[in-house]
Amino acid sequence: MTGMRAREPGEVFGPRMTLFADMLSVGLATAVVCLPVVTAPAALSTACAVLRGAGEGRPATAGRYFAALRRRSRAGDLAAGAVALAGALLFLADLALVGAGLPGAPLFAVVAAGIGTAALVVGLRACARPESVTDWPAAVREAAHDAVRDVGGSALVLLAVATAALCAWMLVPLAFLVPGPLALALTAVHVRLATTSQS
Repeated sequence: MTGMRAREPGEVFGPRMTLFADMLSVGLATAVVCLPVVTAPAALSTACAVLRGAGEGRPATAGRYFAALRRRSRAGDLAAGAVALAGALLFLADLALVGAGLPGAPLFAVVAAGIGTAALVVGLRACARPESVTDWPAAVREAAHDAVRDVGGSALVLLAVATAALCAWMLVPLAFLVPGPLALALTAVHVRLATTSQS
């Protein structure tokens, strides 16, 4: 994130530590909003928008997060959540079929894993795009283009997801803090692509 002020003399924590603390508070707020499950895309999208604002000099606080979330309450967000939930349930059903000894299960497992991974990357990259605040279909279209033209960024998204899952698996209470670092990683990948495209 650019545009951060330098630490003042005598100041214990610098601006990067402040951003870290803000990111954790936004992550905790995001985890609470994600509890109904269908609200997860809107919650993560709002977290990315708030953290993106930190690079533009706006504070990334839980209060600002909830204010932004209230402004975007709309049917499109719930529809995006329903689509994401349906996709996750379909993927779990596919895994159950593979485990049940379906004929051709190994090939089916590879294909399902590939489709699921691609959908996860596109969905998460859509949450990081500014369009997701007002127009989910446009955000998903642009995220699909980003995923193809920025393979390195897509790999970073998968690495962020794997790290978040590992942290949550190792220490379950960390699951409530995981959305913050994940949103920060998604935002950083998007900013990285935008910076590369401009240069």
